[in-house]
Amino acid sequence: MSDNNLLHCENIHKYFGQVHALEGVDFDVGQPEVVGLVGDNGAGKSTLIKCICGIFQPTKGEIHFKGEEKEFTTPQESLQAGIESIQQDQALVEDMDIKRNFFLGREPKNSLGLLDLKEMRQASMDGLSDMGLEIRSPDVNVRELSGGQRQGIAIARALHFNFDLIILDEPTNNLSIKESKKVYEYIQQLKQNGLSAILISHAIQEVYPVSDRIVVLRNGEKIIDQDREEVEMEEVEKAIVGGEGDEDLEHLLL
Repeated sequence: MSDNNLLHCENIHKYFGQVHALEGVDFDVGQPEVVGLVGDNGAGKSTLIKCICGIFQPTKGEIHFKGEEKEFTTPQESLQAGIESIQQDQALVEDMDIKRNFFLGREPKNSLGLLDLKEMRQASMDGLSDMGLEIRSPDVNVRELSGGQRQGIAIARALHFNFDLIILDEPTNNLSIKESKKVYEYIQQLKQNGLSAILISHAIQEVYPVSDRIVVLRNGEKIIDQDREEVEMEEVEKAIVGGEGDEDLEHLLL
């Protein structure tokens, strides 16, 4: 395990009955680093992430975070350790305004024990401004926002609360090309702020340009683990699909 690794997963196995969903997967995230985790449906991406977030517990293997071995048994434990997971379509509560979503579960209180709405408004607008999001008021209901704006708010929230690792699951699903581009600009800003991210997607064309490193899973096994500059997009696409010529990809697995 490198001293620069924020996250180190070693020999992760996960069984669901007779189904071997993960087969001895090693997975690292440096600091700061954006790792693109890609693969087809059923490749094991979500299972690995759920093990990291405490939703599942590995059947076998070790997870180290910030140099310490961890056994996350609940999502709250991983959250408290510094891992924020922004799940597709579940990052924000539609029926709440921006400021309430920004502090969801972490609301500041004033001296009377009431919600400090002034602080919530100011901090949420400062966070949005830092992300380049132009929204007229923190009192705007999330339902009124575009998909790109919603993802920007979720990422701004993660920045505000200083999470070390941010996991984004299919962050541009159902977004326009313009909105997708903006979301990836937000992701690059995470790294500029010294944070790390795991970007989960089946769309390598979107993930490839913004990732420092590409990891491909297929049928529960790691097929590629390589710096982006050292692997062509065509090789990644070939590894995702599988089939003839797999032996030619062996040099891409570290």
